[in-house]
Amino acid sequence: MTTSDFLREATERGFIFQCTDTEALAQSMRTAPATAYIGFDCTADSLHVGSLVQIMILRLLQKHGHKPLVLLGGGTTRIGDPSGKDESRQLLTDETIAANMAGIRRCFTPFIRFGDGPSDAILANNADWLDTLGYIPLLREIGPHFTINRMLTFDSVRLRLEREQPLTFLEFNYMILQSYDFRELGRRYGVTLQIGGSDQWGNIIAGIELTRRTDARAVFGLTTPLITTASGAKMGKTAQGAIWLTADRLSAYDYWQFWRNTEDADVGRFLRLFTDLPLPEIVRLEALAGAEINEAKKILATEATSLAHGRDAAERAADTARRAFEEGEAADTLPSVTVPAAELDAGIPAFRLFALAGLAASNGEARRLIRGGGARVNDQAVADEAMMIAAPLLRDGAIKLSAGRKQHRLVRPA
Repeated sequence: MTTSDFLREATERGFIFQCTDTEALAQSMRTAPATAYIGFDCTADSLHVGSLVQIMILRLLQKHGHKPLVLLGGGTTRIGDPSGKDESRQLLTDETIAANMAGIRRCFTPFIRFGDGPSDAILANNADWLDTLGYIPLLREIGPHFTINRMLTFDSVRLRLEREQPLTFLEFNYMILQSYDFRELGRRYGVTLQIGGSDQWGNIIAGIELTRRTDARAVFGLTTPLITTASGAKMGKTAQGAIWLTADRLSAYDYWQFWRNTEDADVGRFLRLFTDLPLPEIVRLEALAGAEINEAKKILATEATSLAHGRDAAERAADTARRAFEEGEAADTLPSVTVPAAELDAGIPAFRLFALAGLAASNGEARRLIRGGGARVNDQAVADEAMMIAAPLLRDGAIKLSAGRKQHRLVRPA
């Protein structure tokens, strides 16, 4: 089977889970550059690394001369995608959606080039057309192409019903509007390919069928695999919260640390998906064994952080980690939190301060961390969860807290 350069590298790097017609898509991409889109609903004011596979495949698409289109769901966020959800999303106000959209836009610019060139990316908002739709005209034009029988077979609907979880009529319409988006983007921008996570397969197929029936155009769908860690954890979530892509939600240092803490079995896979390193170099790195695998993890962390935060920030994070872990310094560039000076003068129980500093998700988790021997203050083990941490422990204006060997915070008085 012949293929395109994009599909070949996407396959080698592990981006492709399903494709509607690989041979026809490859032929289309060899004939002319393709315009492909991925949709992102605006449920928060940033994206986290759970969305990074989607961003990276758009980056790869652009590298091979094709045109990415980032579709922000200003319209569909008002409904909520039921795919992969056991219950309805909380409906957001228009003001919240607008603020989230402004925040999410920042996530793409480090990875994808926008502009007016042939392969420069486009940013679109589906509210531009969905907000103007008339209900009766939409039913008459689109409704005959969707049967309830067929819609009930899609995972986003079937799984909710099998679990006896409510599925509102509002959510039931989501696939219709996503299908409408695909057709509309084809008409406006010449989009021929929709990419999404594996849970979007049914919605993508519905859009392909609608476009074929109403516009007699051949379009394609491609999904990426659900990314979990080797231990089965969902990508992008940690005990301390989501791994956000923007620096105002998560520091470059903490972002670097997330990748540095990758499980050994995931290093090669993550290097392929989340860095631009050449494949032969990745093969060399993933073959490292024993303590040497840690060098591969540091390279993964620095390369992934360089894409999101820039090379300078990534190298500063790597240097801070080296000084903190290997030389035992409380480097000034470690992430820091402030507490009122009066509280620090009076003293704060250790478990509470570890939770306040973000080194534990709750007071209970902080207590367990201390009982398990994983907490240190100024590099000294904490034996008593109720130990009072106070101003006399300040060193050069800060108190260093450590959870395990790789998570650190500086506490400073405000």
